[in-house]
Amino acid sequence: MEKKTEIKTETKSKTVFLNDDNAIPFFYEYEKNNKENKVRIITRYGNIDILLYENTPYHRANFVYLTKMNYFEGSIFHRVVPGFIIQGGNSDSRKSALKRTKIGRYLLPPDTKKGHPHHRGVISVPSSEIDNPHKMASPYEFFIVQQSPGAYHLDGSYTAFGEVISGMEVVDKINKEPVDSREMPHNNVYLKTYIDTSFSNVYIKSVIDSCFNNVYTKNIIDSSFSNVYTKSVYLLHNLFDLTKN
Repeated sequence: MEKKTEIKTETKSKTVFLNDDNAIPFFYEYEKNNKENKVRIITRYGNIDILLYENTPYHRANFVYLTKMNYFEGSIFHRVVPGFIIQGGNSDSRKSALKRTKIGRYLLPPDTKKGHPHHRGVISVPSSEIDNPHKMASPYEFFIVQQSPGAYHLDGSYTAFGEVISGMEVVDKINKEPVDSREMPHNNVYLKTYIDTSFSNVYIKSVIDSCFNNVYTKNIIDSSFSNVYTKSVYLLHNLFDLTKN
């Protein structure tokens, strides 16, 4: 039987207007409670599945947050450089601009020393277009490396925060779109993103740990708590640890 991929639809997160003063403290807390690490990008050419790196927490949390806020829905891949990258997110559409005014105006600090080269299929963030000597990242944009075997001249300047685990053929199709002198495709390639929890080890572990902690507390304060449920959670917790080793 074919396994169905679970796409998690979320109620929009409570809106906080983000700026350069509160963005990092916000994502520091947000990352603790939003452990999803897999996002699906849906296009007319097919789906691109992204695995987000655990050790780039602010950029992962930012991408998850914008996905849950439905920021990317209806946006486009606004820049295509043949044989190099496809770039999306920060399009000039009125709809996208309105969403940005509600979410906030902020930049993300670079996180370039986590050992993630810009291999083919890596998703990364460009630096902001404003005067920006420290390569602060534009939070609303991302690009995917299409170049083979990679675009390693970008290492150290841009933050790689995930990689394509399925759908590189879709990236290749988008990269072949005819473009104008501004590197913008003649025909809009719209996208939307969803959280995909079907194979997210981080998400699964967070759920198991939550149950484990709940069982531990219940066993202390309530001896009548279900022994079957308790044993099941303990088994899941130990099994997950074994599969990691």
